[in-house]
Amino acid sequence: MARGELNWIFFDSYTIIELINQNENYVRFSGELVITNALHLAEVHCHFLKEHNKQTADFWIRQLNFELINITTDIAIKGSSFKFENKKKKLSYADCIGYVTATEYNLKFLTGDNQFGYLEDVEFVK
Repeated sequence: MARGELNWIFFDSYTIIELINQNENYVRFSGELVITNALHLAEVHCHFLKEHNKQTADFWIRQLNFELINITTDIAIKGSSFKFENKKKKLSYADCIGYVTATEYNLKFLTGDNQFGYLEDVEFVK
């Protein structure tokens, strides 16, 4: 993954949904390459299936300018360990895996989950 002039950020599913919904707090991220993984992309698709329909869900997935990072065995294990170490916070598996992915690739982790707000290299936006 070559770095250019973009702000290299890993988007969790919440932030992708807010970007699509044009939340004013996310305007500064519009036009950015959406770096995420298949798990978060599936959560976004499922959200739009529930809120709208298959046609809308498929439309938004096709409209995104995204790059997927593979969830390797190492990332999955580190994400599971991170979730276990923080079990009192009741973090989602997807966000734990997303956070670990971001740290492994030296990306900021963009999230609206305040449980991650205290961590290094997290961009918390609600």
